[in-house]
Amino acid sequence: MLNDELIQHEITPLTIAILPLEDETGNFTKSIIYEETGEYVAHILPTKIIDSACKYFGSSLKGRLEGTRDISGITHKAPIVIDPASGMYFYPTASPVNKSCSWIAHSHIDSIHSRENNQSEIVFKNGKTILFDVSYGSMMNQVNRTAQFRFSLEDRMSVVRERTIYSQHFTQNNHSPY
Repeated sequence: MLNDELIQHEITPLTIAILPLEDETGNFTKSIIYEETGEYVAHILPTKIIDSACKYFGSSLKGRLEGTRDISGITHKAPIVIDPASGMYFYPTASPVNKSCSWIAHSHIDSIHSRENNQSEIVFKNGKTILFDVSYGSMMNQVNRTAQFRFSLEDRMSVVRERTIYSQHFTQNNHSPY
């Protein structure tokens, strides 16, 4: 069931995709947000929703894109992490400045299939399927780049955690009153 009353929407680990919606005149002015258990309409474009979500978690879309570039070297249609702690990694289907850009949650993808007219279909883990005007090759490239970025960031975070644990252990053992 589609809820057209939503004005603002927070991205959560249950969000699977955000797509632009055309109005009666053919302009992109709204978004449809697909969640694991429903669909909602927001009166704002997908990239603005993504930017708002990034800001909620202490950055901005611009900051997240710069972080992706610094970690992975990806500069065009770069994937982002909205919140690494909850595993919210998204990738765009086009340049984020393009009003037709959709955002896909990497962790919710089950499979991708090539379709006619240079389109691809994503099957999500909840069984939802969405057809995109993006070639299969381009979609697979985005998925693979997101996976590589995700691995690189999570690897960095793991190293920091290990160093912190080691440092705490070393400090405790060397400063013990016993």
